Amino acid sequence: MAPLRRLCLCLCLPLLLPPPAAPAPTPRTDWAACGSLSRELSRLVATLKEPYRVLEETHLSEEDPENWPPRIRCSDACDPSTLDTNNTRCLRRILQGLQHYQDLLGSDIFTERPLPQLETTLARLLGLVQQEHGRPPRHPMAPSEAWAHAPLQRLALQRLQSFAAIMSRVFTHSASAR
Repeated sequence: MAPLRRLCLCLCLPLLLPPPAAPAPTPRTDWAACGSLSRELSRLVATLKEPYRVLEETHLSEEDPENWPPRIRCSDACDPSTLDTNNTRCLRRILQGLQHYQDLLGSDIFTERPLPQLETTLARLLGLVQQEHGRPPRHPMAPSEAWAHAPLQRLALQRLQSFAAIMSRVFTHSASAR
């Protein structure tokens, strides 16, 4: 009788135990919300007026290409066919770029010309992308000379506008494909 009792206990014991905890759901990127916020970011940057007219006709470039801000490149797999199957690399690049521009907008070059609406939209978009991919390492901006703030602002905003336009296309495609 003892073997039968053991068998019964072995079969019934799992029924008496609480069910195993379900794995925590991993957050997913809300592509539609990211698309909307990235379009809003593009719109906000496009509406900014240059306070120094002399800079309107000036084309600024950075001498050190190794020190350029993150850009979305072909190698980042942000093309439609790759996004449909694996979007991790593309989202990490977008996250890296958003973090860079958030750090830049919070740096000393924007202390005299803060852009709170732009910063808020950027922070909201960054928060959505961070849900799934975590927070990238921050790289604080080195202080710059006061005379360089206006040209650096213009350069930063031009690059943010380009980045936001490409990012918006990525999110818009992915939102429509889902």
